[in-house]
Amino acid sequence: VQLQASGGGLVQTGGSLRLSCTASGFTFGDYSINWFRQAPGKDREGVGCFDPRDRRTHFASSTKGRFTISADDTKNTVYLQMDKVEPEDTAVYYCAAEYLCGWYHEQQFWGQGTQVTVSS
Repeated sequence: VQLQASGGGLVQTGGSLRLSCTASGFTFGDYSINWFRQAPGKDREGVGCFDPRDRRTHFASSTKGRFTISADDTKNTVYLQMDKVEPEDTAVYYCAAEYLCGWYHEQQFWGQGTQVTVSS
């Protein structure tokens, strides 16, 4: 089982970035994909999630309205589109898989992180 997060990089305030999370080794539609981030010196926090069963997405208050999530089932990939980024979005971003959509549950699988740095 593997989750591969990618797409991180350096972006200017107000810009956009798209992260990808590609899953392998399990049935893509059986798990929700949950995005987290962790900034230096801070606790890990939930960003958003995607439930493949009803295609619904949910977002933390800090990202709602700026971030969106989509999925390409043919590629077993979920995308986190980050728009209007702010310096506070600087963090290592992780994707994880769990049956439930959300970040308050223990995740079954984790991907490695991808660094996002927003310059002011």
